Amino acid sequence: MASITQQIMSSLGITVGATAFTVVLNGLLTLLVCWIGAKFVLKFSDKFIERIPGDRSLHTILASAVKVIVYFIIVLIVADSVGINVTSLLAVFSVAGVAVSLALQGLLTNVASSVVLMVTGAFKSGDFVEVNGISGVVDTITLIHTKITTGDNKVIFVPNSEIAGAKIINYSAQTTRRVDIAITASYDNSTSQVKGAIHKAISRTPDVHETPEAFVNISNYGDSAIEYTIRVWCDAGNYWNVYFTLLDELRNAFDEDGVEMTYNHINVHMMEK
Repeated sequence: MASITQQIMSSLGITVGATAFTVVLNGLLTLLVCWIGAKFVLKFSDKFIERIPGDRSLHTILASAVKVIVYFIIVLIVADSVGINVTSLLAVFSVAGVAVSLALQGLLTNVASSVVLMVTGAFKSGDFVEVNGISGVVDTITLIHTKITTGDNKVIFVPNSEIAGAKIINYSAQTTRRVDIAITASYDNSTSQVKGAIHKAISRTPDVHETPEAFVNISNYGDSAIEYTIRVWCDAGNYWNVYFTLLDELRNAFDEDGVEMTYNHINVHMMEK
């Protein structure tokens, strides 16, 4: 048994003649010094990372990466202090790293995708996005997935690899958005009468920007009605309030001004012979 132990220790590069107490004491003292040094290094790196422009999630990922590197260096230093051949240890880690990377290929893909998302700045926490048919507010971006809260308060965890390869629509990237509404009116109502009612509805809708000026015009002549296109601008955060309020005001203004909201129908004219 002793010979087997000696062979193992020799293969790791540990001097067989060294006493166990000396080896352990040297390792503990080295670990203590490295641990104290690591605290200062991590504290300094955290302050540096906070100054980097970008999303809060990017800072979290960078801080985690720095911790892994620092702790890995500590392991190598402590191993060297107790007489372990660091070169052999690195070779073992390399082989283990290849095996782990093959086993966790999907996980590593998500990690790489999270870095891509952070670097490109496709979105950040608090943005309203649409990706892979999912719409909602981005809560957090981790190394593995992105947490999205939908409009009906469901929480969805989407793998970063799916997001990085998909089309991303960021509705919060710009400070303003345009509200587009198409509405129909009867051929019996004049264009000026319909436009007047539409502008009345727009003037009653809060949070609509005066600049750019609202666009109101005929967009199509249908079988049973004339279609009008309405385009107004508002702050991105007020989009849905403006959209639904304007729809309500359009109905009220049409009723007040006698504008008929039509629907598909067929007029049959009877002719006497």
